[in-house]
Amino acid sequence: MADCRLVVDAGDGTDRDRKRVLELPADWTDDAPETRDAIEATLPLEGDAIRWGDELYVEMETPVDVDPNAENAQTEVPAGSIAYWPTGNALCLFWGPTPASVGEEPRAASPVSVVAQVTDPSSLSELEDESGASMRLEPADDT
Repeated sequence: MADCRLVVDAGDGTDRDRKRVLELPADWTDDAPETRDAIEATLPLEGDAIRWGDELYVEMETPVDVDPNAENAQTEVPAGSIAYWPTGNALCLFWGPTPASVGEEPRAASPVSVVAQVTDPSSLSELEDESGASMRLEPADDT
């Protein structure tokens, strides 16, 4: 069973037929345990998502209570990574190339700490470049 769930609500809601909601199970990783624990303690996290290539990110209202230097920071991340971006105080979801990518790999604008991994990110490739998307990270048992 997954540890958490990422809900992506794509579309602006003006056309109910076009609106698409993706519920993606995810597992916490051990890449950045302090950051992961701090984010887990603030769940649920949600907000209007900004798209940057094949990345969505949500600016967090409250800074995560961790060292401002990214824990186990990296710019290249696996597809399906959920990461904390301390520079932008944002939660990011990566599934493909971004404007910072050299090839097809997901790459952040600046170092991020990976805290979770979406079990199957394949449905994210179906997201269109549309405005009005929102993103929510919640515990898996939260209904």
